[in-house]
Amino acid sequence: MTSPLTTSAAEARWTPRLWGTLLVLCAAMFLDALDVSMVGVALPSIGSELDLSTSTLQWIVSGYILGYGGLLLLGGRTADLLGRRQVFLVALGVFALASLLGGLVDSGPLLIASRFIKGLSAAFTAPAGLSIITTTFAEGPLRNRALSIYTTCAATGFSMGLVLSGLLTEASWRLTMLLPAPIALIALFAGLKLLPRSEREKNHNGYDIPGAVIGTASMLLLVFTVVEASESGWTSARTLLSFLAVAVLLTVFVRIEQRSAGPLIRLGVLRSGTQLRAQLGAMTLFGSYVGFQFLVTLYMQSLLGWSALHTALAFLPAGAIVALSATKMGAIVDRFGTQRLIAVGFALMIVGYALFLRVSLDPSYATLILPSMVLIGGAFALIFPSLNIQATNGVDDHEQGMVSGLLNTSVQVGGAIFLAIVTAVVAANSSGSSPQAVLDSYRPGLVVVTVIAFVGLLVSLPGLRTRRAPESIVVAKSVQAQSTPEEAGADRVAVGD
Repeated sequence: MTSPLTTSAAEARWTPRLWGTLLVLCAAMFLDALDVSMVGVALPSIGSELDLSTSTLQWIVSGYILGYGGLLLLGGRTADLLGRRQVFLVALGVFALASLLGGLVDSGPLLIASRFIKGLSAAFTAPAGLSIITTTFAEGPLRNRALSIYTTCAATGFSMGLVLSGLLTEASWRLTMLLPAPIALIALFAGLKLLPRSEREKNHNGYDIPGAVIGTASMLLLVFTVVEASESGWTSARTLLSFLAVAVLLTVFVRIEQRSAGPLIRLGVLRSGTQLRAQLGAMTLFGSYVGFQFLVTLYMQSLLGWSALHTALAFLPAGAIVALSATKMGAIVDRFGTQRLIAVGFALMIVGYALFLRVSLDPSYATLILPSMVLIGGAFALIFPSLNIQATNGVDDHEQGMVSGLLNTSVQVGGAIFLAIVTAVVAANSSGSSPQAVLDSYRPGLVVVTVIAFVGLLVSLPGLRTRRAPESIVVAKSVQAQSTPEEAGADRVAVGD
């Protein structure tokens, strides 16, 4: 059902409450990205104070990924069935409490537990927040504008997290854990006032409890296996058996979903070429960037001797471009369509990664590093909002949470899998401890990152052959779709498809 806050495409201005709704949802997206970037810089200080090993420190990051990536499918469907507003607010409250716990604990296991709980809560806020936007703003220019602002908050939060963590860690690593708590609480109280009340899905065919259990278990095991593979070995018996178990669980999950009257994921949604390209595009976009950021951070701090703050400022141009483009991306999507922007974005990203292969042990930031950051920032500004628009357009309101959870799962699983592949390639090419030998081992990893982005470009190309509906038709159908839920489901047109 369309929210009463939904505005017609003919309205040129948003009401203050619509802006307030979007800001609350943007705050949650901002916090997710902020938290991820801040903890990475704080790890050395955490290990020193709590006397943690390198493997334990890894789980401070991996614990969040495990909770987030493993429960996104469940989080998305839960939002549809129990109400998006309710699920979003409860999960945001849990996120605030877990942030407070993480800043106060004095042991590694408790800190890892708090990180897992934060990831778990984010697995519910992310799809619920995205589906609130897609059911509040009419499909077409209004939704495109809202989604471009919303998705930009991730890049802004990530960039600010890098800088803030460099500053806060100088005082105490605990501040990096505590900072999200008050922001989450402010967003929670604002959300109680501003978020539209959402109805639960009516006439659904019960709860797919077997699918929820098996689907969540398979995602948790997949993320856990990928994270652990770099340490236990990709060809070890433990890793191979874990992957086999994942394959078995996923097979069982698919069979359950095919037979369930109310499936956790309606598998038919993936028959859409537009939807499938959006999911694969999300995997390659984040998989390539996470691998790139990991290698470049090591390069700058370990080989060049840059401080955490210096490194954060080096990445800042990419995030700044994404943030500054927020208000313009909706209009750009309206004019050119998502397919063209995604293809152009991946082309820019490939060039940006390839240019970074020129770096040396004595680089010029202005001529060697900055061009890559600018190109990658421009690519993200084009691709990320377009993927969110492409994945959610043409989907009925009662399945928006499901699709949002699926898209976020693609992001997290893609990041985990491709980062593990990049680190394995670097380890396989390590031939010494001298700075030049270490740099030489990074280059194959950067090549893999570039190849992943190239795969993203190849995935996007078939969409260029799809005829794009004129924007006037999209707007007209967006207005018509507000009359009744039945008409809304029949009249949707995907922008850029």
